[in-house]
Amino acid sequence: MLHQAVLFDLDGTLLDTLEDLADSCNRTMAAHGYPTHPIDAYRYFVGDGVTNLIRRALPESARTESVVRDCIQTYRADYTRNWSNKTRPYAGIPHMLDALASRGVKLAVLSNKPDDFTRLCVAHFLPRWRFDAIQGASEAFAHKPDPAGAIHIARLIGVEPGSFLYLGDTATDMQTARAAGMFAVGALWGFRPRAELEQAGARVIIGRPQELLDLL
Repeated sequence: MLHQAVLFDLDGTLLDTLEDLADSCNRTMAAHGYPTHPIDAYRYFVGDGVTNLIRRALPESARTESVVRDCIQTYRADYTRNWSNKTRPYAGIPHMLDALASRGVKLAVLSNKPDDFTRLCVAHFLPRWRFDAIQGASEAFAHKPDPAGAIHIARLIGVEPGSFLYLGDTATDMQTARAAGMFAVGALWGFRPRAELEQAGARVIIGRPQELLDLL
């Protein structure tokens, strides 16, 4: 096969986490006396780590270091209690993962979600499949779109970056894939529109998970 491994984004790609993320962030905003937001606003707030999520949700005048720090603490405590309320794998993801596993394709996850939550979500919602590497945001590597995490995963599992398909749903993912030398595939079922994926350099854009199999 031309591609021997697939690197997945998590939120908006494998798992529909939007409502749980939005609910926790809105409760955080309310707890600190700030306005809440409609669910769809979070399609653009999420994707670049917790700090950016909180900054985007806060009023511009409130984005001080201390307020952001306090809100992050509240958010993490709330999300710890509520991370699995509404989150589910997207339709077609189990079939796609079964097909990839049956072909011997190596599977990995790279997320800007905190590392502990990334591993927890994969273990809880995707327990049937073996992932050769799972990596969330930590101090070990710069967040996406920096390619360091993706390149580390390629080295870890022994596959050249050029032999990876990278599936994600945001410009951040497409930029990460291109910077790492991986084949960037945009997922239309996620949080962002086609235009963003195209402008960020997606090589292919797919509308259903099973279409990824055609790229092998």
